[in-house]
Amino acid sequence: MIIDALTHLNNYHEERVVSLEDCLDKLSDTMDENKVDYSLVLTSYLVNEHRPGIKKVVEAIEGRKNLGVVAGVSFLNYRERDLREISDYINAGLIKGLKFYPGYEPFYPYDNRLQVFYDLATEYNIPVMFHSGDTYSPKGRIRYSHPIHIDEVAVDNPDMKIVICHVGNPWIKDCMEVVYKNKNVHADISGLVLGDFSEKFEKYMKAQIEEMILYAGEPQYLLYGTDWPICNMKSYLKFMDQLDLPQEKKELILWKNAAKLFDIDVSKL
Repeated sequence: MIIDALTHLNNYHEERVVSLEDCLDKLSDTMDENKVDYSLVLTSYLVNEHRPGIKKVVEAIEGRKNLGVVAGVSFLNYRERDLREISDYINAGLIKGLKFYPGYEPFYPYDNRLQVFYDLATEYNIPVMFHSGDTYSPKGRIRYSHPIHIDEVAVDNPDMKIVICHVGNPWIKDCMEVVYKNKNVHADISGLVLGDFSEKFEKYMKAQIEEMILYAGEPQYLLYGTDWPICNMKSYLKFMDQLDLPQEKKELILWKNAAKLFDIDVSKL
């Protein structure tokens, strides 16, 4: 079984607008081609004609048992009614987690303004994901997206489930320490490359992820994810296959950890 913990329905080719339904069909086709059983779809902090908001995505995936929604939240633009809407969706079981985008927006994850969301996530026992590391956009400010900032959030919210996206790349060693130190912190391996892995970069990243597991221990904290459509699913699965790990540890990463963390009923897949 395979669970992709990080995909998008954003249209990254902004010279042309592709419908949400077309994006969903393309995601489903790509999952079928690569034998991916379930994907989490993350909505963007930025909502426009190229990036659908939470309501549109929740409505669009209705009836698709192999997709779940993680709600992207804007630090700069969220309003009280957004919090109420998100609460209602969580309560109805239509949202599997929350995601914040430090680096893309200029804020630190430990900013007190976010505590109301952290309390909500803790109450409903859903994970909070954070963009971490390099930004896809050169306009990002990476001082905000260093994984070391997640330590403070984890210490202040010990009962909240946390995911550091992209293993904090290029600060993977710092991510290692935050994950090792805080038992409520996880990481995903998504977004490590644009498109396909080159042979050299695949070898480099293979060593990095294996070192992380050696340092932080049994990989109950590590999630498989791609960042599709920015990253290629087929190339990512090849990368996973290359990791020098026993099959039982690969299964933890490929689906078991995500199923437990996001409360995904795999019996329905």
